[in-house]
Amino acid sequence: MHTELDAKVIAFVKQVCGAMGLTLQVAVEETPDNLRLDLSGTGADLLLEEDGEALDALQVILNMAFGRDARGDRHYVVDAMGFRRKKDDELRDQAKAIMVKAKATGVPQEIGPLNPYARRIVHLTVAEDPSLSSDSIGDSFLKSIVISRNI
Repeated sequence: MHTELDAKVIAFVKQVCGAMGLTLQVAVEETPDNLRLDLSGTGADLLLEEDGEALDALQVILNMAFGRDARGDRHYVVDAMGFRRKKDDELRDQAKAIMVKAKATGVPQEIGPLNPYARRIVHLTVAEDPSLSSDSIGDSFLKSIVISRNI
């Protein structure tokens, strides 16, 4: 943690979790494009119920509360007990499987609906293969991604 903003983010997360009746510890990991907040402690598993909906909501609220003007291009990622890391890895694997199918058949393949965080992971995964491209489709918070071969 290097900035006053990061300290405010951590305090905000603790305050929100406290309002939920949770006293959690926050470990911070800084990466080139995000600040990862790993939550642990008694009750952290409550954030993982319903396939991590509370964890997703906390992450969305956090990123909305601390807008891009304040943090630049850096995103805040909230994880608890390694749940998000595992889900991210599964999503990358799913995207790679769809990429193989799109490449082999030449038929555009769709994945989703996904929230903005998940879409970003898929777009970054597809960007690793210059023969493929990805586009978000839809006009709601949850959108799908179409992966297709470049012509």
